[in-house]
Amino acid sequence: MTSATICILIAIVVYLVLMLYIGVRFAKKNNNADDFYLGGRKLGPLVTAMSAEASDMSSYLLMGLPGLAYLTGICDVGWTVIGLAVGTYLNWLIVAKRIRRYSALTDSITAPEFFSKRFGDDKNLLRAFAALVIIVFFVPYTASGFAACGKLFSNLFGMDYMLAMIISAVVIVGYTALGGFLAASTTDLIQSCVMTIALVVVLCFGVNVAGGLDAVVQNAQTLPGYLAMNASYDAASNAAVPYGPLTIVSTLAWGLGYFGMPHILLRFMAIENEQKLTTSRRVATVWVVISMFIAVLIGMVGLGMTNVGALPVLEGSASETVIVQISSLMAEHGVLLALAAGVTLAGILAATMSTADSQLLAASSSVSKDLMWGVFKVKMTEKQSMLIARSTLLVIAAIAIILARDPDSSVFKIVSFAWAGFGAAFGPVVLFALFWKRANKWGALCGMISGGVLVFVWKFLVRPLGGAFDLYELLPAFLLNCVVLVVVSLLTAPPEKKIVDTFEEYRAMGK
Repeated sequence: MTSATICILIAIVVYLVLMLYIGVRFAKKNNNADDFYLGGRKLGPLVTAMSAEASDMSSYLLMGLPGLAYLTGICDVGWTVIGLAVGTYLNWLIVAKRIRRYSALTDSITAPEFFSKRFGDDKNLLRAFAALVIIVFFVPYTASGFAACGKLFSNLFGMDYMLAMIISAVVIVGYTALGGFLAASTTDLIQSCVMTIALVVVLCFGVNVAGGLDAVVQNAQTLPGYLAMNASYDAASNAAVPYGPLTIVSTLAWGLGYFGMPHILLRFMAIENEQKLTTSRRVATVWVVISMFIAVLIGMVGLGMTNVGALPVLEGSASETVIVQISSLMAEHGVLLALAAGVTLAGILAATMSTADSQLLAASSSVSKDLMWGVFKVKMTEKQSMLIARSTLLVIAAIAIILARDPDSSVFKIVSFAWAGFGAAFGPVVLFALFWKRANKWGALCGMISGGVLVFVWKFLVRPLGGAFDLYELLPAFLLNCVVLVVVSLLTAPPEKKIVDTFEEYRAMGK
């Protein structure tokens, strides 16, 4: 093992031990399941902001976005980033305070529980389906995170992929199962800092190796469509591929997904004081915009490094390892840069872990809190509830490990599908729950089902037809959910008086 590899290993091990330490520290603060899943609504503004965005910015920030920019230029990834940036800001602006206020009023600690109480779903049909949606989309999402960690260790240290992936999963499960929501949120804050350091270090080193920013831009300018916002670069044909208005609108639709992300909604619900959400919004938005811009720029820089022979040509899903490749090269230039490379690679772990821990909590809460306790009315003490919460998390993690056996899946593709699923199933329901008094449980349920089902139908049956049907599945599914929710709500009986009264009470709190 070389000195560079040892330095990288030291940095990563220190980081992983710190994560586990935080889990142990917060384990004693979880007195009941509500603390475990929502931290007793005690988050500060900075932790809320960075935890929400770190849990949002999964491995696609350090792998997916740079990889896509490396392969196709700035068009596809640029419109995606614009959509995500706008969606981030609007979600904080119009949803955060309102759902914090409404969820506290209804004493809800999970998204499915909030839906059920908001719409007066005494049969718990809405809660049950929402919980199933979370399980269906979060388990494979979590699996992709485990796989990303496994590939990282496997490529760096020559470890067996499965062993590397399991070790990564054990660490994530360890601090999450011990410390619950508070541990996940605190580690998210640290992980966002590590991710930021990783982005800046890689960018500076890469620009220097590529011959400066001017050389990077000049190389990009020689590639047809690479720097255009209405065309993308196709390396196979060395030609520009048109990127029409319909595709642009489809790509911007990524921003709609934010309204339905359960792990982000939980951060809004958990802040100790809703008035501090203004600070959280500003911090979160600035960090998201800057970090995504740097991630895209790293993809361009990576291509510039390939052009000067510093990096190999990265094709297909291999492009998602561009930051890993740059870090490995960085480690060959002395101890300090090797340690910096270790921090950078820890940043990739951070991006993955910060999302995986949130997903595990959301999925486990859906099983234990929403299905077992809420739907099936299983009676349990606080101690039993905590035991079931942690056991459920372990079971879900085990399933995710089994699903993560294939190391060749694309991070970006898995993330985009899960993102569409949550955005289409939950997004409209959240918005109408907060803004429309007449929305009822049948409208919400039918809208949620139609949106969730259409994601699958559009992805696997409609979109392959191409042409006008080649739309990101989130957009048509989101719109269908809205239409169905409104139509069904108007065709069925209005909400009961107590539901309307609670809505009016919630609305009055904002005045």
